[in-house]
Amino acid sequence: MNSPENQPPQTTIRAVYMRGGTSRGLFFHTRDLPPAGDARDRMILAAMGSPDPNKRQLDGMGGGISSLSKIAIIGRSSHPDADIDYTFGQVAVDTATISYKGNCGNISSAVGPFAVDEGLTKPKDACQAQVRIHNTNTGKIIVARFGLVNGKAAIAGDFALDGVAGTSAPIALDFLNPGGSSTGKILPTGNSQDMLETEGFGSLAASLVDVSNPIACIRAGDIGLRGDEAPDALTNKADLLDRIETIRIAAAVKMGLCSTKEAKTTLRNLPQIAIVSAPHKDEHGDANQPAAHITVRMISAGQAHLATPLTGGMCLAATMRITGSIANETAILPQDPQQPLNIAHPSGILTVDATLIDGPELQIPSVTVYRSARRLMQGEVLVPNHRL
Repeated sequence: MNSPENQPPQTTIRAVYMRGGTSRGLFFHTRDLPPAGDARDRMILAAMGSPDPNKRQLDGMGGGISSLSKIAIIGRSSHPDADIDYTFGQVAVDTATISYKGNCGNISSAVGPFAVDEGLTKPKDACQAQVRIHNTNTGKIIVARFGLVNGKAAIAGDFALDGVAGTSAPIALDFLNPGGSSTGKILPTGNSQDMLETEGFGSLAASLVDVSNPIACIRAGDIGLRGDEAPDALTNKADLLDRIETIRIAAAVKMGLCSTKEAKTTLRNLPQIAIVSAPHKDEHGDANQPAAHITVRMISAGQAHLATPLTGGMCLAATMRITGSIANETAILPQDPQQPLNIAHPSGILTVDATLIDGPELQIPSVTVYRSARRLMQGEVLVPNHRL
């Protein structure tokens, strides 16, 4: 065995850098990483450049904001009804933590193309792929459907995704039975609205819902906002994000996700905060843009998002269907309950097809969304050995 002084200063790990929806992340094969645990996490943190107290991740592949600080680990399926296993990791920018609690819908859109391009699954049709994905974070099945060109995932098309320049080939994602992904229940407390006791805003009404990922839905007016503020305005408003963080911590405890201590230290990305208001006058739509049914500003991992996180958008759409919820009371809903819901966010409109079956127990058979994805780089990422 080589002695430490004869070893190279860095270790190489095979990886692919991909855009999925409005997020980017490093994609790894399960076989190329250590087993789940501290050694694997140290390797991922080093690759991403975390922790960085300056919040830039300048010494790694992360982009300094939550939507650009994500990873996916893909391997052969352990589930009888899936083609592959997929584990999502939200890498903290300024602390040495990775959250595996919950999933990312945007990153999920790149998982099917990665699996096909890497030969992990072989489509039966030469022009169209269907990949059944087992998300290990939630235990849920996602079905990805997308076009193929010469056996690889198609990237050229006329699908426009708000927040992403240009057009691409569409990827349909069917999230099957997404309710209770983290808590086991669509309504973890059993209520369509709860009162939260927060350090930042005192007693505050919220709808706590868990579909694809848990959210805490609050009214913009209840925290002194119009609801259509730009993300920069929210970030620059003195102490606002810190005060909103106290809402997230109270909601995480109320939903049974974790303890107060864990919400402040290790579980920093859930629930996402959905700040909602009725559609604003400039969101009535035109020939190329559908009319909005609700406006949202999403906060997760302590940051105001430029575009709605996909899982948060899916959960918000489901919340809009739940009678008595804050989103249901705030939205201007379409008359046809089968019509998809349009959610206005800072980068445009997110359309989500969510159907709710009411009864003794709420059911959501599936939620369907459309994204695009592209492989950006492939090869090896280098991690300093002294950080391992």
